[in-house]
Amino acid sequence: MRGVVELSRTQFEELVGDALDTIPTELTRFMDNVVITVEEDPPQPGLLGLYEGVPLTERGEGYAGFLPDQISLYWREICRICDTAEQVVTEVRVTVVHEIAHHFGIDDARLHELGWG
Repeated sequence: MRGVVELSRTQFEELVGDALDTIPTELTRFMDNVVITVEEDPPQPGLLGLYEGVPLTERGEGYAGFLPDQISLYWREICRICDTAEQVVTEVRVTVVHEIAHHFGIDDARLHELGWG
């Protein structure tokens, strides 16, 4: 049976912070106009994270005045698919890296090739 992991939102947010701390500074210093939020449930079942915005690779001279890009991480959905706390830690990290990669303009096909499905 899946989904036996119970974490509070605060505990989950701490895992997200820990995952962000593993992203090299050489990359995070280029992250621009993006916020990362924890949401309770996804807009569709099975969605663990979502990037909404204009990737860095598509921003040109006309990019100004845009609302921040948003990376949403779906707390209950990630906990629902994991059997152990260790799996949650891993899934949070993978999802954080996956969504940040979208901010940098990397698409799903390339992420799957790199093992960040």
